[in-house]
Amino acid sequence: MSLWAIDSEPVELRPNASEEDLQTVIRAVYKQVLGNQHILEGQNLASAESLLRNGDISVRQFVNIVAKSELYQSLFFESSSPYRFVELNYKHLLGRAPQDQSEIAEHVGVYNEQGFEAEIDSYIDSDEYVQNFGENIVPYPRSTSSQTGIKNDGFNRMFALLGGAASNDSGNAAKLITSIGANLPTKISEPPAGSGSYDNTGKRFRIAVAKPGVGPVVKRSNTTYEVSYSQMSAKIQNIHKSGGEIVSITEVA
Repeated sequence: MSLWAIDSEPVELRPNASEEDLQTVIRAVYKQVLGNQHILEGQNLASAESLLRNGDISVRQFVNIVAKSELYQSLFFESSSPYRFVELNYKHLLGRAPQDQSEIAEHVGVYNEQGFEAEIDSYIDSDEYVQNFGENIVPYPRSTSSQTGIKNDGFNRMFALLGGAASNDSGNAAKLITSIGANLPTKISEPPAGSGSYDNTGKRFRIAVAKPGVGPVVKRSNTTYEVSYSQMSAKIQNIHKSGGEIVSITEVA
């Protein structure tokens, strides 16, 4: 895997920036927020670019506009599973992968209860965003270097979300759903033969689920599923589609 993000310098819009500097910032925002997707003629947000050029909005506000655009929605919201949408929002807007199941669940809850725009705001208006990027630094991949408050497995998870410089985020299948859901290490490459590395593929897991009841009185019933490692991703997605809430995922002894 090409860890192309390691050596990239943060892009900042400074006072009295030239048009060339401005264009560098705009290209960096599109690349980061839109997951390195190719922007067709007419898909750029000309009015928002003008506001940025005139100093009427900050880079953070420009990022917000791009993330709430119809293009972002069509690329990552309408065509993706809830897990994939959340993991891409973390990558695009905070420059890292989600750390655990609670972060995924929190953001799935935000857009289910408050909607798409509130979900986008929850990243860009967060203390984490402001502390790392402020008003005029373009978000960039942060977990490729040591970061306070980010768990060690965040490195592997971010590398799993990153590709080479020519790759993009067009896939709609979640990449981290199994490792985060089961609190397992994220695998980013095949281990060398004979390395003795930890293997999860032969294990089985028990998923405890709370489901909404049926009838005039709203109740929640609890049930469990026992699945293999290879079945877990599909099962988790089916649970969420049916309105279930995952209470826990534990390894079966």
